[in-house]
Amino acid sequence: MRILKFGGTSVGSESAIRQVLKLITEKQKEDRIQVVVSAFGGVTNTLEEMVSDASAGRDEYRKQLKKVEQRHVDMVRTLIGVQGQSSVLTELKVLFNELEDVLHGVSLTHELTGRTHDFVLGFGERLSAFVLSAALQEQGIDAEYVDARSIIKTNADFGNARVLTTETTQNIREYFENRDTVGVVTGFIASTETGETTTLGRGGSDYTASLIGAALDADAIEIWTDVEGIMTADPRKVERHLPIQKLSYEEAMELSHFGAEVIYPPTVYPAMSASIPIYIKNTFKPESPGTVINREPADISTNVKGISSIDEVTLITLKGSGMIGVSGFAARIFSVLADAGVNIIMITQASSEHTVCFAVMPRQAPQAIQSLKTNFSFELKEGMIDEIKEESNCSIVAAVGEGMKHTPGISGRLFRALGRNGINVRAIAQGSSERNISVVVKKKDLSKTLNTIHDAFFLSKIKSVNLFLVGVGLIGNKVLELFEKQAELLFKEHNIAFNLCGIANSRYYKIEQKGMPFTGWPERLEEDGKPMDLQTFLDEAGELNLPNSLFIDCTASSEVADFYPEVMRANFSVVTANKKANSGTLHHYQALQELALKHNVMYLYETNVGAGLPVVKTLKEQVLAGDKITKIEGVLSGTLSYIFNTYDGETPFSEVVRTALEKGFTEPDPREDLNGRDVARKLLILCREAGIEVEMSDLTVENLVPESAREADSVEDFFEKLSDFDDEFKKRYDKAASNGHRLCYIASYEDGEATVSLEEIDDEHPFSGLSGSDNIIAFHTQHYRDTPLVVKGPGAGAEVTAGGILADILRISNVPAFSNEVV
Repeated sequence: MRILKFGGTSVGSESAIRQVLKLITEKQKEDRIQVVVSAFGGVTNTLEEMVSDASAGRDEYRKQLKKVEQRHVDMVRTLIGVQGQSSVLTELKVLFNELEDVLHGVSLTHELTGRTHDFVLGFGERLSAFVLSAALQEQGIDAEYVDARSIIKTNADFGNARVLTTETTQNIREYFENRDTVGVVTGFIASTETGETTTLGRGGSDYTASLIGAALDADAIEIWTDVEGIMTADPRKVERHLPIQKLSYEEAMELSHFGAEVIYPPTVYPAMSASIPIYIKNTFKPESPGTVINREPADISTNVKGISSIDEVTLITLKGSGMIGVSGFAARIFSVLADAGVNIIMITQASSEHTVCFAVMPRQAPQAIQSLKTNFSFELKEGMIDEIKEESNCSIVAAVGEGMKHTPGISGRLFRALGRNGINVRAIAQGSSERNISVVVKKKDLSKTLNTIHDAFFLSKIKSVNLFLVGVGLIGNKVLELFEKQAELLFKEHNIAFNLCGIANSRYYKIEQKGMPFTGWPERLEEDGKPMDLQTFLDEAGELNLPNSLFIDCTASSEVADFYPEVMRANFSVVTANKKANSGTLHHYQALQELALKHNVMYLYETNVGAGLPVVKTLKEQVLAGDKITKIEGVLSGTLSYIFNTYDGETPFSEVVRTALEKGFTEPDPREDLNGRDVARKLLILCREAGIEVEMSDLTVENLVPESAREADSVEDFFEKLSDFDDEFKKRYDKAASNGHRLCYIASYEDGEATVSLEEIDDEHPFSGLSGSDNIIAFHTQHYRDTPLVVKGPGAGAEVTAGGILADILRISNVPAFSNEVV
């Protein structure tokens, strides 16, 4: 015996019903089967609208009634041959006449009772089961229409009736005993012992199938729908969801209670009591494995099996010192709510007993608040309860899995992920079974919360990083080229998916939630972009509320650098090649570090000093390991490194600088390199990273631009004036050479003195072997007192800088949930 239940989408169209007929035909050849069916897709909602219109005296219900009737008539004419249509259409007309009479009565009295409401909503299943049974008979299958009201008995709680299990089980067994026909049973509806129609709650057709399966000791209950089983998360909210192949009964009940819509919560219990497996299958892809729910030991290889949510709840909190240590206070609260008919979804109480917090459905919140205020009026008046607070527009998200039991760190991983993405948790609950952790968040954060938790537990094995890039100049374009080049490899081999969700230059910006191509910028911005404004760009990016959001600054703009605090407050991690923020005032530098910690975001800027070289990372690790920096020395400009490694005293200094410009080693105006300010910024950042509190005004910087050339009107004018000083540079070169030394533009810090200057170094100096445009940094520390720790390599150029930016992004991406650990 197998029980087959078909949902509304499975009987929503002619083609869908023909697929159902095919499945039933195949199944009944192999097993005895009984079928439970929902109303045609959308019909129950239409009935709800019709009865609402009728009770309000609106005649619109008549038009809707005709449409529903015509839909069923058309289905009969499509599925059943001409000779068999007459009797079916006659019976169908009787049902619609009955429905019309009821609706007419409601419209006259303007009164809608729970009893009448259930009676009207039950017509959807009565109509669909009747049509399907007739269609099966047309196919030559011995089928019969079964009105569940005759076998499933409930109390008189209209709208969500409670099944009288003993009587119902006996009725089902007696009805189906010795019956060889395929019963097509109306789902969702039942009746009281006096014959009044009741409903089992929306989704109650699943429950009907489970009740029949348990009563008949069926081998399996199959729930056929339009999805391939239960998913790791709601596909409408989490794009990279996956089907779950196996669930325990307990896992399924937890998921369904917290909003997993594929299975109706009460469905599981009858099947579990009788140890009957439940299969969730796709009507339109019957070959797919779907999900099986049974008592077999759960697969605990994945700690969390699924994530579900209740989209809207109201959080109610009672707070007061008068509750502390008072026996029975919580019991009294919940008795009051039970008497008021309020269903409590989630409860949490602080161990101090100072507060009790619980979640209810929004429609029950006013009744809950009123009942509590009435019953605790004395405690409120005497100050024993300070307040009864209501917080609306909340959602509950639950992470469920048998593998969570006795596994340390599950809740830590979950809350670290939420904190890193700026999601504030309003309340927490975890049962002693340990298979469910539930959190309450604001409704606006629901999608972000679901995606964040999903990624944190790697249910999809993909780490999504949402990128918002500002600056599409030389560096920005190289970064985008790297993304284009590496994206497929990173996805295939490291499960990292980069989504370019926002891009901007100084004039335009564009944001797209589903991501944009990495190529074709900045031309696309000119065509499709909006006028750029940093706050507007950030606000629009923030409204997407995407997890793992990253702000990338590829500009040299002070305005963008000054905007980092707002970016961090919006819970975006920051990766920047822009030195302006870290080389500003010490107060600003320290404030950014504190903001990053406060808002649980990462702030990486490796390229501020050595382009792609691991300079900042190396220094940070030494400091965190307890090492003390005693001296820092470095050639921190690829441009000046090239110039003085090339200058031989024969070629005029001005010509060497011109050649560097032509090769793209300098800024468009070489004075920006020769004035030493860029090197000074880098030294300032290194000192600060070493824990040395220093301002730019504390540095002594040698400006290599002759004073008369500093105010030149143009670059060409500058070169003309620079050539007047070729002899002076030659004298410095010759003096160094005569001592067996070479010239090197060095940034250094030692004993509280920070200098940037052109120095003579000998062959024993760590920088003597420097060539080309390489950078080199030497850290003298307590641990490296005899031989310094040296980092050397290309320290300039768009490609190596882009590589350094990508490396910072990967450091963030490879840390689960953007961990705080040093990477």
